[in-house]
Amino acid sequence: MHSKDMDIVQMFLCFLLCWAGVNAVFNLKYTVEEELRPGTKIANVTADAKVAGFALGNRQPYLRVISNSEPRWVMSNSMEICVIKIEIIDVNDNAPRFPTIHIDIEISENAAPGTRFPLEGASDPDSGSNGIQTYTITPNDIFGLEIKTRGDGSKIAELVVEKTLDRETQSRYTFELTAEDGGDPPKSGTVQLNIKVIDSNDNNPVFDEPVYTVNVLENSPISTLVIDLNATDPDEGTNGEVVYSFINFVSNLTKQMFKIDPKTGVITVNGVLDHEELHVHEIDVQAKDLGPNSIPAHCKVIVNVIDINDNAPEIKLLSENSEIVEVSENAPLGYVIALVRVSDNDSGPNGKVQCRLQGNVPFRLNEFESFSTLLVDGRLDREQRDMYNLTILAEDSGYPPLRSSKSFAVKVTDENDNPPYFTKPHYQAMVLENNVPGAFLLAVSARDPDLGMNGTVSYEIIKSEVRGMSVESYVTVNSNGEIYGVRAFNHEDTRTFEFKVSAKDGGDPPLTSNATVRIVVLDVNDNTPVMTTPPLVNGTAEVSIPKNAGVGYLVTQIKADDYDEGENGRLTYSISEGDMAYFEIDQINGEVRTTKTFGENAKPSYQITVVAHDHGQTSLSASAYIVIYLSPDLNAQEQIGPVNLSLIFIIALGSIAVILFVTMIFVAVKCKRDNKEIRTYNCSFLYLRRVAEYSYGNQKKTSKKKKLSKNDIRLVPRDVEETDKMNVVSCSSLTSSLNYFDYHQQTLPLGCRRSESTFLNVENQNSRNAAPNHGFHHTFTGQGPQQPDLIINGMPLPEVRFAPVCSILQPATATSGKGGVKGGSREIRRRAANPT
Repeated sequence: MHSKDMDIVQMFLCFLLCWAGVNAVFNLKYTVEEELRPGTKIANVTADAKVAGFALGNRQPYLRVISNSEPRWVMSNSMEICVIKIEIIDVNDNAPRFPTIHIDIEISENAAPGTRFPLEGASDPDSGSNGIQTYTITPNDIFGLEIKTRGDGSKIAELVVEKTLDRETQSRYTFELTAEDGGDPPKSGTVQLNIKVIDSNDNNPVFDEPVYTVNVLENSPISTLVIDLNATDPDEGTNGEVVYSFINFVSNLTKQMFKIDPKTGVITVNGVLDHEELHVHEIDVQAKDLGPNSIPAHCKVIVNVIDINDNAPEIKLLSENSEIVEVSENAPLGYVIALVRVSDNDSGPNGKVQCRLQGNVPFRLNEFESFSTLLVDGRLDREQRDMYNLTILAEDSGYPPLRSSKSFAVKVTDENDNPPYFTKPHYQAMVLENNVPGAFLLAVSARDPDLGMNGTVSYEIIKSEVRGMSVESYVTVNSNGEIYGVRAFNHEDTRTFEFKVSAKDGGDPPLTSNATVRIVVLDVNDNTPVMTTPPLVNGTAEVSIPKNAGVGYLVTQIKADDYDEGENGRLTYSISEGDMAYFEIDQINGEVRTTKTFGENAKPSYQITVVAHDHGQTSLSASAYIVIYLSPDLNAQEQIGPVNLSLIFIIALGSIAVILFVTMIFVAVKCKRDNKEIRTYNCSFLYLRRVAEYSYGNQKKTSKKKKLSKNDIRLVPRDVEETDKMNVVSCSSLTSSLNYFDYHQQTLPLGCRRSESTFLNVENQNSRNAAPNHGFHHTFTGQGPQQPDLIINGMPLPEVRFAPVCSILQPATATSGKGGVKGGSREIRRRAANPT
């Protein structure tokens, strides 16, 4: 261990959960004694962190290691940061030790009591309380010791003259100087102290101050003045000539950094001062004259090395690989991918550093007191970009500021986040029927931008059925997406069929996508025509025709079927051999007709061979042997051939259309006639309503008017014939002015229609049940039994004369009899009636 305070080795253990960012910083502190064997257990970090509230991951490994000050000791695998400090406790395993086996010192006999002489101290590698704590000297009454503490905490001893010395009495003294540490138990070291008493010099050099404090900038050039010391001695000659020097126990580093002019006492810079290495130097200087028995003077010079901004920030990437960092493309926002430590050896503002991430990248820095975390700050997609080159810039707050940068790469690792995709969603292949089983049909292709097994694509056919059979009995696919036929296809059975091909990657779990494949089975001329008409027996058909058949007589019609399609199934008929001079055949419909008449010398039978051939690239054909017999018993009327079904169908449709048209005309005429009767009735009601409303207007002004509607009028049928007279029965509401109506035979206006008789009877419903003396009854000549009444409830008719209008009152139909109406219009007149 060093002689300074105990060293504290800091190690940062950063536990980062894979799915979140840094939410908090926890501190754990452990102490461990030095000199322990490698592998000695210090603490259970997982248990202690959990007790402290640190969130551990839910799956192993809970922790992962990221380097800090010691690359092999820093961990991380959590969304929280845990800073662990390990303090190494010093063990008192070293005793104080003096640099020499004896210390020699000369003291003038004139040294007054209280005169001090610094002694060279001992050293102890232990620190703290285990370091040197005190010095002791062999007990005596002439000299004593005074212990002082230096600025760095170390102890020094000064020899103090306690009584007047007399060289003549005793010129030499020998003591044992002991240095003791503070351990338990304490350890010590001794040295022999030899004191020689010499003859005195009357005056000793004297410094102006016992302690001087000066400031010097670090990196000051060599020979820069630190201080000009001055010690005065009033003696003359060599007794007054002063010589300056460093005391022996000044450290070697101080002697390297500074030098003193022995004659002038000027201290200058002699090396490179570094504030970061040592910011305070203590220089013990003595001044001694050249006279005999000189007593030196001592002073202390404290040199403060002032910091300048001479150190640029230093950036360290704390990861498993300091040049490249890996992160999954599925890393969420806030996910910590690395730790960054930025340090500056300068102090104060010169050592205060700010850092930032350069460029527009999906990452950011989150700064803490002694380190920063590099977080994911955007969506990562390896398929779009798999590598980022990041640069961290650090700048201190000195003047002028110093900057530094650190560049490194972030590699985005692949995740199975892309399903395979086919180059097109639909595939189609044209395949000739009768293909060879195992023949190549087509190839499908799917791509997956992921890497490794995540991007390895395999193919399979999704289970389905074609005509009730598994599709796998029709086609198969290999690992390259090549599809082969398993069987020979037959166009006449299966013209097209579809199935789906699945592309699956090798990820965990795997991702899939589908594409539809359509196979079109093309026709091949593989079916020979088959004769169907006339029926053949062993390829032969026999028909009979009249012997006197004329030219063009239909002998028979040849029909054949071909299961092929298109040109492969289109048939043409011909006569290949036989009595071709007497017969011909229609190439299209196969009708065989005579080409000449048969005379008296005609053969009893004729033979022809009819061929039906298709139009395939390699034509196939079928033949029939037709024997034609001439029969004198058959009617020679020329046959008209088979019935034309299309013509019959057209005639039937035409007949139906004509019947529908006639029906529509009849319905239209009927509807128009009925609408005319409805309009006549509406006009009659409108007239009566206006009459009633007018009668209301002639009543007293205090009467409340009532609007008349159809509900106030009703017709009462009677089974009588019409006469030219009608009853007018007055209502009880007409007592002030009895009214009656009379019809006068006049010509009916144009537009009036003859219909059944219509008679008016204006009355009140209550008056119909009253005694006869309460109403006026007038009987016209020729009146028959009771007539139909038109009742207007409680509405007295006005005393006015109305012009005959056909649209107002429905006219009566003329009937036989004396009072019958022959035609023309009727006039309604009002007559004053006597109530008696």
